[in-house]
Amino acid sequence: MLFVFRALSILPLWLLHPLGWLMGWLTFLASPTYRRRFLANAAQAGYGLRQVHQAVGHAGCMVSELPRLWLGRPVRLEWDNEACVEAAYRAGRGILFLTPHIGCFEVTAQGVAARYGAQYGLLTVMFRPARQPWLSRLVESSRHRPGLDTAPTTLAGVRKMLKAMRRGQAVGLLPDQVPPEGQGLWTSFFDRDAYTMTLAARLAQQGGATLLLAWGERLAWGRGYRLHFRGPAQPLGADLAQAVQQINAEMEQLVRECPQQYLWGYARYKQPRQEQAGA
Repeated sequence: MLFVFRALSILPLWLLHPLGWLMGWLTFLASPTYRRRFLANAAQAGYGLRQVHQAVGHAGCMVSELPRLWLGRPVRLEWDNEACVEAAYRAGRGILFLTPHIGCFEVTAQGVAARYGAQYGLLTVMFRPARQPWLSRLVESSRHRPGLDTAPTTLAGVRKMLKAMRRGQAVGLLPDQVPPEGQGLWTSFFDRDAYTMTLAARLAQQGGATLLLAWGERLAWGRGYRLHFRGPAQPLGADLAQAVQQINAEMEQLVRECPQQYLWGYARYKQPRQEQAGA
C-alpha cells in the first residue's frame, strides 16, 4: 500500500480529484448504510440531496488527495482573511484553530505550519492513530513536516497541546469528532443532540489562547485550496456546557458556508465508544 501511495502522490490534483469524485459516488451507491446516514444528516440540517449532492464527490476527493498531501509536492493555496491569523500570532497568547469535517482539513494545518512555523513555532494538531500499523506509521511520518507536530488523542496529547499554547504556539483539532464516553457532553448540533467533545472548550478556557475558526475549501478543477479563517461570533462563556454549545453553533455556521463540502456521511450522532483501560 505504501508503494501505491507513493505512486499516487506524483499525480496532479486535477487528476486525483476526479478519481475521488468517482470513488465517492460508487461508495454512496453501493452502501445503503452510508447513503442513509448521509441523507439523514443532511436532512437534519435542512438540506436535500439536490442541495448537497456535490458533497458525495467531495467525500471521495478527501481520500484521493491524501497521497499528494502526505507525500507529494506542495499544492497551491489561497488565503482568505489571513490578517486575523497574523494578528493572533502577534498577540503571543497562542492560537487554538478549530476545524470541522469540511473541505480539506489536512491542507489547512499544512498551510499554517509552512507559513508561520519558522517564525512562531510549531503548529501541533491532534489526531487519532490509525488502527492498521502501516497506515499509522505513514500518517505519523507524513504529518511530521517542517512547522508541524502531532499529539495523540490521549491525556499525554492534551498536555502536549496545553504546553504548546502556553509557549505562545498554535494548536488545532476537529471539535466535531465524537469523543470516547466520559469526554464529552450531549449538546445540540443542527437541532439534534450529539455527543460533543469538551476538550476544545477546555483548551480555550484554560490555555488563554486566541480562538480561530478555519477550514480549507477545495477549489474546482484541481486548482488547489482556499484557506478560510475568522474569529468566533462572540467570546466563549465561562460555563463549560455553554462553551461547548457555542462551539457547536460555530461549526454549524461553517458548514452552512459550504454544505457541498461537508462530510455528511460522518457518524456525528453515534453513541460514544468506551475508552479501553490504559488508552
